[in-house]
Amino acid sequence: MTAPVRRAGAFAALCTLSLVVPLFGPWVAGSVAAIVLVGAIVVTDGPLFDLLAYPVDYEAGRLYGFVTFVLAVAGLGYLTVATSMTAATFVGAVLLLGYGILAEELARSRPDAPDDGDVLAVTAFCVVGTTAAISGQAASLALEGASIEPRLPSILFLAASGAVFAALLRDVMYPHDDPIVLLTVGLLLWLLAELEPAIGAGEILLALAITVALGYVSYALGTASIAGMLTGILLGLLTIVLGGYGWFAVLISFFAIGGLSSKYRYEEKAARGVAEDNDGARGSGNVLGNSAIALAAVLGFAASASGLVPGDPNPELFQYAFAGSVATAMSDTLSSEIGGVFDRPRLITTLEPVDPGTDGGVTWQGEAAGLAGAAAVAGIAYAFFPEVDLLGAGVVVAAGVVGMTVDSLLGATLEGNVLGNQGVNFLATLVGAAVCALAVVSVVNVG
Repeated sequence: MTAPVRRAGAFAALCTLSLVVPLFGPWVAGSVAAIVLVGAIVVTDGPLFDLLAYPVDYEAGRLYGFVTFVLAVAGLGYLTVATSMTAATFVGAVLLLGYGILAEELARSRPDAPDDGDVLAVTAFCVVGTTAAISGQAASLALEGASIEPRLPSILFLAASGAVFAALLRDVMYPHDDPIVLLTVGLLLWLLAELEPAIGAGEILLALAITVALGYVSYALGTASIAGMLTGILLGLLTIVLGGYGWFAVLISFFAIGGLSSKYRYEEKAARGVAEDNDGARGSGNVLGNSAIALAAVLGFAASASGLVPGDPNPELFQYAFAGSVATAMSDTLSSEIGGVFDRPRLITTLEPVDPGTDGGVTWQGEAAGLAGAAAVAGIAYAFFPEVDLLGAGVVVAAGVVGMTVDSLLGATLEGNVLGNQGVNFLATLVGAAVCALAVVSVVNVG
């Protein structure tokens, strides 16, 4: 058994102590955490030190990695006293990370692991982490004497979302950043616990199967990295559970068409210097830059439907904002990926000829592709959203084109000096969402 596996096993066993919270209450759990923390500070060498130490701990002679992890657990546990976070959410988050990491290390240590061991490790983390989170939440509710069956959809949703999110964070961060991962996952689960799923447990399992399958296909086709795959799975799951399959149809249209467009005449674009890095596989930054506003719209819709948004907001506005942001992302992606193979681009601010790949450079072919992309999103929204009529679909198209134009303007003026590509995408989709929502209020008279 390797040192990482032994350390992960010890961490998982200690994470099980989180069940002290529902069993004896947070104050007793705090005392246990204090005892563990003091022990970690006192131990500076020997077998126990070797068991718990990260490689970087040996130079300092202190279990700093373990100490910060215990502090993160204690801080998250404090939220069960000071806020509305439940003990079940706390225990689920802690067990998710502890046992997920153990499963990941076991998968990596296998002598017969395939060459693409990262996918196996991520899969092991998500499967075992989800199972541990479900078990932890169910055990907490049982210890508190609460009924599990009514909470089953929420338990499944929190466990699966938390596992994918934690796997994503661990893929883009360092191993000794697990305390940060724990706190971030715990806060996400706290937020999601306030938003009741709109579908049942069986439908959540179906949603998870669909998003995982599509995510893996995107990875296998080379249109997404592991981080990009995990980000897409998380966004898809949240969209289905909190919005519905109509929302997912709009979102997946961007992932599918946009991902395939990055492969369109890729070698030619690479020779021109305008192709996406990593053979066109989109990472988490690219996915989030284009989809963060759409995710915010989904969360806003769910929060307004749950009565958590102040005032009396119309949920339809979030629906239109979602469609406008996705239309912008689709328009911008197609205009760049299709337009990049044509000669004689012109700078959008001056219309002067520029070299291919110049930020803010556009071609008429790219603009036409962008318009078609916005129209495709509008058509899907019209088909799946009963609230979107023909006029509303026209607003979605217009919002997508406006957002695409803003993206080009920002590229010509601010990108490279003030903003990076992901920041430009984020602001453009924000404009697309805002334009769509505001136009719907004034033109379609929604809200």
